[in-house]
Amino acid sequence: MMISEALSRGKRHKSRKRVGRGTGSGHGKTSGLGHKGIGQRAGAPKKTLAQGGLPLFRRIPKRGFSNAQFRTEYQVVNVGDLELRFEDGAHVTASLLKEAGLIRDARQPVKVLGDGTISKKLRVEATRFSGSAATKISEAGGQAETSAS
Repeated sequence: MMISEALSRGKRHKSRKRVGRGTGSGHGKTSGLGHKGIGQRAGAPKKTLAQGGLPLFRRIPKRGFSNAQFRTEYQVVNVGDLELRFEDGAHVTASLLKEAGLIRDARQPVKVLGDGTISKKLRVEATRFSGSAATKISEAGGQAETSAS
């Protein structure tokens, strides 16, 4: 019985296969394990990659290039968060952002994004700034300084 059939009949779970209950059940005698050999024994390994011949993942060629292992993961902070957490005239660095609970690790690169509004004059030091974030900080009278970290 398929799972969809079980659900359409109002059953929550598919009923398990009852083996060794006579030949009329379709799973009697050898209980679906065949005759002799390791596959019939208890503790026999499951052949997960056995597809009859070469497995599919080995038949398909490897193509292209993935940049995933080389990409830079930034810790993101919005200008609206800076407005809430820091006083006017503060010099905001990665270590201060960590103390404020806005980032997890001060040694990892930080990117400031432009979500929210800012009215305080802050000197913000980060690895990168989005265009809108840099504009908002400078319009509020502050400075957006890029640092290598």
